[in-house]
Amino acid sequence: MVINIERDNNTCILRISGRLATGMDDEYLLVKTREIKAMACPNVLLDIRELHSVGSSGIGFFVDLYTSVLKNGTGRLVLAAPSPYVQEVLDLTGLSKIIPIVGDLAAARAFLAPTSKSASGD
Repeated sequence: MVINIERDNNTCILRISGRLATGMDDEYLLVKTREIKAMACPNVLLDIRELHSVGSSGIGFFVDLYTSVLKNGTGRLVLAAPSPYVQEVLDLTGLSKIIPIVGDLAAARAFLAPTSKSASGD
């Protein structure tokens, strides 16, 4: 598995490729989790287009990030572009009912965009 992290203003973008499976690079996953949390991004976009499979370690990774982002009350996290297989795992675990999932990166960016409140003086 490879997790590349970049920061774009208030959003951390994680590009995850390979397999997030139990027993595979658990130490690497722990290091990346700490790195992401240390960045203190209010919003996190998980680009999982290149994620081929996900196991319990990956599910735990997603849940850990999701709960840490939501702790501040204003943060958001979104999963973008899962493969059909990964989507099936997310559905079977019930995670798709908790963490927002969108079909592509444009929809993920729109989901994380600050909402502008209309200042109409009706």
